[in-house]
Amino acid sequence: MPGSLIEITMPVFDYRFRVNAPAEAVSAFHFEPGILKTLTPPLMIMQVKLFEPIAEGSVAEFRMWMGPVPVYWKAMHSDVSTAGFTDTQVAGPMKVWIHTHRFSPLEDDATEVHEHIEFEHHGGWRGIWSRLLFPRIGLNVLFATRAWITRREVAKRLEKSNR
Repeated sequence: MPGSLIEITMPVFDYRFRVNAPAEAVSAFHFEPGILKTLTPPLMIMQVKLFEPIAEGSVAEFRMWMGPVPVYWKAMHSDVSTAGFTDTQVAGPMKVWIHTHRFSPLEDDATEVHEHIEFEHHGGWRGIWSRLLFPRIGLNVLFATRAWITRREVAKRLEKSNR
């Protein structure tokens, strides 16, 4: 329609889950050294090349093995606070990947983790490849697994600190 603005939005993936722990404990868990490997699903191989402590402008560089396929990824962290952070892909399989992690207290001993991803696939063959590697069902499985790992690991740390 002439004169109208067409808003083009990127696909969005949202995943929320509850952790029965204070927001401070959930946040601290996500800022631990080695967290990337901790949150990696059991059947995925993760080779971390560089993982700077999460801070404004820090970098994570790694290779994920999705079956026999190595996938290189480099991300930069921003909007870092105890309430969460964003990691933005600066090199990797996607045209755009902006992943925001937020930790919101629900009660004194319960936290909602909100994973919000804005993404865009490349065009052509490269886009077919990224769509095969990151289908929506695959993202659901990945984040359901990460939710399970987060709940288990945060509970372990709380139990250990209460001893």
